[in-house]
Amino acid sequence: MNQERTRLSRFLSLVLRHRPEVIGLQLDPNGWVSVRELIDAVAKAGHQIDPDILDKVVEQNDKQRFAFDETRTRIRASQGHSVSVDLALEPKTPPELLYHGTASRNLDSIRRSGLQKQQRHHVHLTANHDTARAVGARYGHAVVLTVRTGDMHRDGCVFYQSENAVWLVDNVPARYIDRSTV
Repeated sequence: MNQERTRLSRFLSLVLRHRPEVIGLQLDPNGWVSVRELIDAVAKAGHQIDPDILDKVVEQNDKQRFAFDETRTRIRASQGHSVSVDLALEPKTPPELLYHGTASRNLDSIRRSGLQKQQRHHVHLTANHDTARAVGARYGHAVVLTVRTGDMHRDGCVFYQSENAVWLVDNVPARYIDRSTV
């Protein structure tokens, strides 16, 4: 993805996940917004965008952060919202183990309190160790945590999987977390 599309992708993450009001958008209860409204508002905010550029940003985003509806007339972030939305995801049985990437400086807090969703709707987990390492590296010296999600699920925790295959859960108690090698 070229530099301008990367900047646009980050801007779309901001407005579709956290602050749609900065460009005058209002997400519907499920996080959707009209593609036309989004393009118009993003262009007014000074970003070069048209339907073809938006298609490329959505298709080429390495984490598939955005999704079109079946008619391709609406778009939303796949997960990671700090604004109130209901993604209407169905509970799903997770694999036995999933991973979470973080910075080493967070380990003491995680050992005490587990993984908390903070300002987001869920804790994010992945089935891919390398993806978790890359996520953790964004915040400092990466540490990958192994989460015993099969045990959590059997103990009554509810899991969801977003459209881009990220696993979501309300929190991860510390007793289910093992430290992985990086």
